[in-house]
Amino acid sequence: GAGSGRGKKICSLCVKILEQVRETAGEDPDEAAVDSALGKVCRALGRRLSRVCKSLVKKYREKISEAVQNGEEPRDVCVAMGICKD
Repeated sequence: GAGSGRGKKICSLCVKILEQVRETAGEDPDEAAVDSALGKVCRALGRRLSRVCKSLVKKYREKISEAVQNGEEPRDVCVAMGICKD
């Protein structure tokens, strides 16, 4: 089906965003560090992905921020947000 590819794509994008944010925000980040990392990560993904990235970040900003501050695994976070299937 036409719709089935999108789920996987957005899942891997979600995981990528979280991995990058974790890397960019560094060890034991506070909210400000995560916030600035979120801004940088979407820009770094290039124009095509940046739009999707920004809307993901906007929608799940608090969850992403909390997860990164708690050091949760990117994939677990994306599953918990309902973006990735288990």
